[in-house]
Amino acid sequence: MTISRRTASLSRTLVATAMGACLLAGCGALSGGSGGSGDTLTVMTFAPEGTKATNMPGMTGMAKAYERWVNSKGGINGRKLRVLTCNEKNTANGAADCARKAISEKAVAVVGSYSQHGRAFMAPLEVEGIPFIGGYGVSSEEFQSTLSYPVNGGQPVLIAGAGHQLGRACEKVALVRPDTLVGDTLPVLLNAGLRANQMPDASDIRAAEDSADFKPQAREALTQTSGGGGSKDKDKNNGCVTAVLGERTETFFDAFRRTDPQRKKPQIASVLGSVSQSLVDRTGGKDSPFEGAYVTSWYPVATDPLWQPMKKVIADFAFGDDTVDADDSGTQTTWIAYTVLDQIIRGFKEDEDINARKVARALNQAQSVKTGGLTPDLSWRYQDMRAVAGFPRIVNGRVTFQIVQSGRLVAQPGEQFLDMTPTLEQAPRTA
Repeated sequence: MTISRRTASLSRTLVATAMGACLLAGCGALSGGSGGSGDTLTVMTFAPEGTKATNMPGMTGMAKAYERWVNSKGGINGRKLRVLTCNEKNTANGAADCARKAISEKAVAVVGSYSQHGRAFMAPLEVEGIPFIGGYGVSSEEFQSTLSYPVNGGQPVLIAGAGHQLGRACEKVALVRPDTLVGDTLPVLLNAGLRANQMPDASDIRAAEDSADFKPQAREALTQTSGGGGSKDKDKNNGCVTAVLGERTETFFDAFRRTDPQRKKPQIASVLGSVSQSLVDRTGGKDSPFEGAYVTSWYPVATDPLWQPMKKVIADFAFGDDTVDADDSGTQTTWIAYTVLDQIIRGFKEDEDINARKVARALNQAQSVKTGGLTPDLSWRYQDMRAVAGFPRIVNGRVTFQIVQSGRLVAQPGEQFLDMTPTLEQAPRTA
């Protein structure tokens, strides 16, 4: 009996020692570890769909089209790509559920996704070592977490860029934005761009994110932007109204247009994502109320030839899914995020086991990830981080300035792309 017990004890000790060695060596059974084993690579894309606020179905649609396209070519480095999609529902619980699904399915990355609820999805992904590649950029955690790899400057650079664009065109500015935690950061960022052009701060007008009645905000915006501003610059508009309300932006500007049609209309403006080419088309094209609107974007205009590869994939592999719009900034961001994933995976050996932690390590060491000219070359090494309070992982602060002209979003004449990082470095902390 004694010998038997000693033998069993020794066996348990040897097994425990072996398991410990396996953990230290990084065996495939580790959390966040097996989504790339064998010949299949599992990733996830999530975005809100069918909600009363912002919806981004084009992001998950683009991800599935990319999956079909890349697998038709034999996958990435011989690995079949398996894309999971998840409806984030514009709620913290929905975002957390999507993150948990990515974990349970052993995804090696979450790619090209949208959520305002950064804390809800980022915390579980961090525990499992799963990188978040190319989020839309509406939550501060996307620019803070060491496992987030943004491809654009998100909402911060768009709003600061809008301040720059309007600071050169307006005497007074009113901002209509959601009454949310994310919305609370917008006035600070817009004012940073305005102050860079020696402009006073914008009037801050809050609205419920899912409101259907924006008449009070429309009246306040008109009041705040009417009257002489005292500017000697004859090229400047008296007042400008910018709304950043996602899908509700159209509802606000409809109320704004109806509030006082006899009064001289202020210049209207927004950012890509709240205003898009499809919105202009849907509201009348060249007769749209958005004709003449200023729009700030991260990327080249949709007519730029640089988008041709994406457009061909949509035409051939979206299979008539009309949510996958080549003009949509969500669709574009997902395309760029998967372009980054492709380059990173091709850096592994063909027979090498890939897990989430290895993908994150490769991203941390990447020196120059190319996106076909759609962004500057990207890198997320420590030395690439910028001194932007609250948003240290902004590695691409570039914006482009556009205007709705004859029903099309085109490059604003006389404006080149601009890096907003120096402006953001001077802004107060917002997150």
